Amino acid sequence: MKLLHARLALAAIAGREIHKFLRQPGRLASSLVRPLLWMVVFAAGFRQMPDLGSVMPFDPQLDYRLYMVPGLALMVCLFNGMQSSLAMVYDREMGVMRLLLTAPLPRSYLLACKLAGGAFLSVIQALAFMILVVIWSIGLSPWQVVTSLPALILGALMLSAFGLVLSVYIRQLENFAGTMNFVIFPMFFLSSALYPIQRMHDAGAVWIYRIASFNPFTHAVEAMRYALYGQMATLSIVVIIVSTIVFYMIAAAGYDPQRGLVRNTRGG
Repeated sequence: MKLLHARLALAAIAGREIHKFLRQPGRLASSLVRPLLWMVVFAAGFRQMPDLGSVMPFDPQLDYRLYMVPGLALMVCLFNGMQSSLAMVYDREMGVMRLLLTAPLPRSYLLACKLAGGAFLSVIQALAFMILVVIWSIGLSPWQVVTSLPALILGALMLSAFGLVLSVYIRQLENFAGTMNFVIFPMFFLSSALYPIQRMHDAGAVWIYRIASFNPFTHAVEAMRYALYGQMATLSIVVIIVSTIVFYMIAAAGYDPQRGLVRNTRGG
């Protein structure tokens, strides 16, 4: 694979994702409404959380809405990854994926280009949400947005890779609603996005605490939360990187015509 061909493929595949996004101006608005609504409604009765000092890297007296920012920013990435997955299922049913995957380039690289395009859009939408939070004046500073950017990018890559895996196993568009109910929502709620998982342990829900502790989304949230305050959650970063590699390898194997599941689907 020549460097020129690799660059052209990246520009074409990632550029297609960006162009589709630009042709849908309502997509950005809808991606911002969801986390902002969560922040307004869910935090209405929890403006302060004075008992976070033992589990948080920052002042426990800060507005609870600030605690929710990393989880909601990554929720934007999660749902964008699912939208990218849905688009790939649609492309597969329409035959577009067949044309893409028959290009004279390694399928693993073509999927990496898809991954890059999806992660880029996720980061842009999450940054738009965080900029609105800065304007909202609840305690988030522009510098914190900058310091959290590396963790946000890692989380977006992981969730985009997770979306690639789902696109392998979702055979039809009609199955996407079930995926939302049984995969995406548990992944979000069984995490520290909205509340410290230590509270689950203290409340006696030990098995929920253990599931949340192994949830890659939890580690993405914690890595970004600590990065907001210039700290590094080393374990969480390792988990994110390993999870991204594993998700990507599963997706690449799934799209392999010799051993993957895509060969059994129409238009694959």
